[in-house]
Order: sequence, then structure tokens, then C-alpha cells
Amino acid sequence: MPHKPHNVKVIGRREFIDLPQLGIAGIEAKMDSGAFTASLHCENLRIDYENSKPILYFTVEQSSLPVLRFENFTQRKIKNSFGEMEERYVIHTLVKIGKKNILADISLSNRDNMRYPVLIGRRMLKGKFLVDVNQIHTGGVSLKKAVKELNLKNNQP
Repeated sequence: MPHKPHNVKVIGRREFIDLPQLGIAGIEAKMDSGAFTASLHCENLRIDYENSKPILYFTVEQSSLPVLRFENFTQRKIKNSFGEMEERYVIHTLVKIGKKNILADISLSNRDNMRYPVLIGRRMLKGKFLVDVNQIHTGGVSLKKAVKELNLKNNQP
């Protein structure tokens, strides 16, 4: 079901987002329409077993929680930034961008060599956001407001 245009928010190429279930607030994320999935930098990733059920544990530097624990996770082959396929763990969690709450899949990877710890791909953006690459940290403004501001800006001498 397509989203109505008035529900679409304009965001910048970088935004501060929250991952409430991970104890993360105000982490900077890069919006990347070239990427399909979202990715989060994590460390100390390990699988332990409780009653023969696999449990995923990992740490995220920006989290208020010392260790994150997920019972429900999957493994998928995901194309990395070099175009190579790699096996990653994927969690399903709440992502807050501006005032929008989105339940989304996020792959866990080592993003040490990347500038931003979170990358938001087009799967999460589609139908919900328009990315204005001239903007950063908008907090998600309405499309109507963004168009009005752009018209005012362009009509100035």
C-alpha cells in the first residue's frame, strides 16, 4: 500500500536517530539510497546457547546497555560497501527517525573504517522519507513545509 505524500517527511543526508530497544539515543546515521538494508556498527559479537537455543550477544559503544541480547535474529548474505557478499547477523528492532517509528531489519557489522556507525538504506526510506542531500539533521520536516522553504529560498534575490 503506497504511503500518502503528506506522510512523507524530508530528511537530510545525515540524521540523528534513536534505537530505543538497543538503549541508543541520538546516534548519527547516514542516509544511503544506494544501500538496500540498514547497518549498525557493533563489536564483541558472539553466539551463546541457552537450553540449546542460540542467543546473539553484542556491544554497541553508544548504547546505555553494556551488552545487547537478541533471541530472535537471522543470518543473511548482504553486499558490503566493496560489492562483496558477506554473511551477517540481522536483528529486527525499532528505529526512530524524526517523529516516525519504524520496525526494521538492521544488519550488524564492523563499521570501524566508516565515518558513521549507522547506515540507513532505501528499504527503510522508501515511501516514508525523501532525502534532501543539501540538508543535515532536519529531524524530518513535512514535505509541504520543505517545499515552502525551498520556494522561499529560490525566490529570494
